[in-house]
Amino acid sequence: MKTHSIALIPGDGIGKDVTEATWQVLQAAAKRGGFALEGTRFPWSCAYYLETGAMMPTDGIEMLREFDTILLGAVGWPAEVPDSVSLHGLLLPIRKTFTQYANIRPHRLLPGVQSPLRSEGFDILCIRENTEGEYSGAGGRVHSGTANEVAIETAIFTRTGVERILRFGFEQARARRKKLASVTKSNAQKHSMVFWDEVTREVAKDYPDVEVSPYHIDAMAARMVLSPESLDVVVASNLFGDILTDLGAAIQGGLGYAASANINPDRSAPSMFEPVHGSAPDIAHLGIANPIAAIWSGAMMLDHLGEGHAAAEVMSAIETVTARGIGTIAGKDRTETITRAVLAALS
Repeated sequence: MKTHSIALIPGDGIGKDVTEATWQVLQAAAKRGGFALEGTRFPWSCAYYLETGAMMPTDGIEMLREFDTILLGAVGWPAEVPDSVSLHGLLLPIRKTFTQYANIRPHRLLPGVQSPLRSEGFDILCIRENTEGEYSGAGGRVHSGTANEVAIETAIFTRTGVERILRFGFEQARARRKKLASVTKSNAQKHSMVFWDEVTREVAKDYPDVEVSPYHIDAMAARMVLSPESLDVVVASNLFGDILTDLGAAIQGGLGYAASANINPDRSAPSMFEPVHGSAPDIAHLGIANPIAAIWSGAMMLDHLGEGHAAAEVMSAIETVTARGIGTIAGKDRTETITRAVLAALS
């Protein structure tokens, strides 16, 4: 029997609940599929930071390197640990060190889920550059605490980074509906975004079968609301992709359905899968977190592991459940209720 090793990082808040729900579903899918998932849990979180002074041990990255994939719940507890500490202490080091440069976020409406839009026929795959750009962390502050204080945040775009995310996007578009939208703000950012546009045109020559459309970020935000069905694959920088995918989550019914994958395409290191919704401290411990985004992320993980049939079965179970109205209204169904329904649909 084939066995896949999974690092489980439940994290903070509702991350613990949705990770447990997802693990139950994935174990059931593995049993049906004739393979095994071997999970190892790590307590790394804001609580761990308050106890140890670090979000993970100094050898944490090397510990994770031994696994096939990572399943992350959520990280963050801003009332006690600043988001800048939790993000740069755990999530970003994993993404950057393991070269998880392709952040994939699917946006489509599940059966039974209502969108705030009139349109219901959209299926958008957002590809966000995940390791550099506006989140490179380059910069600093001087004259801190004085009237002359200066803060500098430098966005870094390398040819390697821009080209590889674009090629990844083109490959995804080629496998789907052969349409790619490249998002920049090159009318205002005349260096980095003009550079991105230039590389897009160069890479596009290798994909003559894919229709390429350049958009400014503001125009793309409007299009995602007014005409989402016109979009297929959307590729954007770290910051723009982050913002657009929250908009994508909104039009697909909310963050409870927002799945994501942080992919290392050449598989030289583990990839990481996580829901987008965060730790949601306001509903933590209430047992009402929607686990569908996490379970969807788990399905993406199965597909990445080569268990495509099991991944499809999990997605089918999710769709069966939402079509029955379970997990379609925030706070209506308990986490346990939704999980049991997905498990029943899977059996």
